[in-house]
Amino acid sequence: MNQDQAPESAPAETAIDWRAVHVVTPLIQAIKGLAVLAAFAVWQLFDIVQDQIDEIAGSARALPSYVFLIVVGVIVAIIIVIGLYSFLAWRRIQYAIGEEAVYYHHGILFRNQRHARLNRIQAVDIVRPLLARFFGLAAVDVQTAGGANSNVQIQFLKEDDAQRVRNEILARAAGVKAGPATPDASADFVEAPERQVLNVGFGQLITSILMSPALVIFTLATVIGIVIAIANGAWGFLFGMVPAIIGLVSWLWARVAGEFDFTLAISPDGIRSRHGLTETRAQTIPPRRIQAVGITQPMLWRLKDWWRVEVNVAGYGGSGESDKSSTSDTKTVLLPVGSRLDLERVLWLIVPDLGVDDPQAVISALLTGTGSAQGFYTAPRRARYLDWFTWRRHGLKVTRTVLLIRGGFFVRRAAVVPHERTQSLGIEQGPLERALKLANFAAHSVSGPVYTKTHHLPEEVALTVLVEQAERARIARGHEGPEEWMRRAVSVAS
Repeated sequence: MNQDQAPESAPAETAIDWRAVHVVTPLIQAIKGLAVLAAFAVWQLFDIVQDQIDEIAGSARALPSYVFLIVVGVIVAIIIVIGLYSFLAWRRIQYAIGEEAVYYHHGILFRNQRHARLNRIQAVDIVRPLLARFFGLAAVDVQTAGGANSNVQIQFLKEDDAQRVRNEILARAAGVKAGPATPDASADFVEAPERQVLNVGFGQLITSILMSPALVIFTLATVIGIVIAIANGAWGFLFGMVPAIIGLVSWLWARVAGEFDFTLAISPDGIRSRHGLTETRAQTIPPRRIQAVGITQPMLWRLKDWWRVEVNVAGYGGSGESDKSSTSDTKTVLLPVGSRLDLERVLWLIVPDLGVDDPQAVISALLTGTGSAQGFYTAPRRARYLDWFTWRRHGLKVTRTVLLIRGGFFVRRAAVVPHERTQSLGIEQGPLERALKLANFAAHSVSGPVYTKTHHLPEEVALTVLVEQAERARIARGHEGPEEWMRRAVSVAS
């Protein structure tokens, strides 16, 4: 639905077409807030009123009938106020897609105006929360390089409209110019065709979660704790485990609900993924916006040769390097669990050229290898004093196009960082490492789950790689084309 007049602070672009979201948007947003408030109130008041239910019921029956009319009137007045506020809030929610940015205005008392520049957009998702799905609505989530505070989420549109708006944003960000103005400009942009690459079955997902280290360790600890508590009659210990069990159940639900029916596809506008149970998410990420690729394999997954792939994407955020297990954040997952073949397919979509003559052998050395096979720089034997188990796995390899990092013993870990995506480089040394002439090499990336550091290299090797990699990254960024990938493809074809 278009608005005839633009807001007071309309951007300087010409021919901005302001549009309105669905009319029930403020109501959905209010219901979400009221539901949380009501659940908190019920939880707090339950212990107070549970012993006085009969007394309260008797008192209510003794009240005069006009009291009930007053209560009904108050409820009706509240409904009218909420309806009026929702209407005014809806009138203030407007969005526009221009030639340079996506704009979103909302708020009555506190007005909020956001815009996301098209050349800074990292990904465009369609999110369908459970409540919005009852109304057949969805939100368009525009992720930008500035992080979560600079993202724009257009709430809520009809699902077909949301799909068309996403198509328009992706096309404009890719360099496709709009045609003449129409009542619904997004109708001029059709969804690019796609080809499915893989789908993760429910059985495989559940099996992988049951074989995850967190669940296995917690289960063993719980069994041991129960046995000790029963043997010593320490029943209070069992009640103390309730919060830990609730936390584990929440983690399990986040994994199952977030990664349910995970499907990955490829299209001209990027890598597409669809997943979710209660809240579904459809993502489109241009491969060139991926800053780093992380690959992990817990020990029990080795029985089936399963792997997990996550990525760092500017705008999706995360906890950075310190967070190596952001398993509940499905926005950064490109493969929840899959075979070696699935892993290679996903890696090829992101990095079609590893910059080596024998990519299969290099991938094998990256995932499961030890030592200096395939030209990896490795930790020397003296590193065993600091790393009893993992020192043989530590390694780093520089190819023509990417930086490869591996590590981990109980959980195998690997990272792939394209040279042009390197944010910064660093060398770290603790007192023991200085005494052993060792150093940790870090290729810093944007915030996300991918761990891009290798430990305990010889300090002279780490320093040499630091200097050479800084020059490689500078040259690679200089040769990189424009961000508008579809416009770039047209120029190459011509």
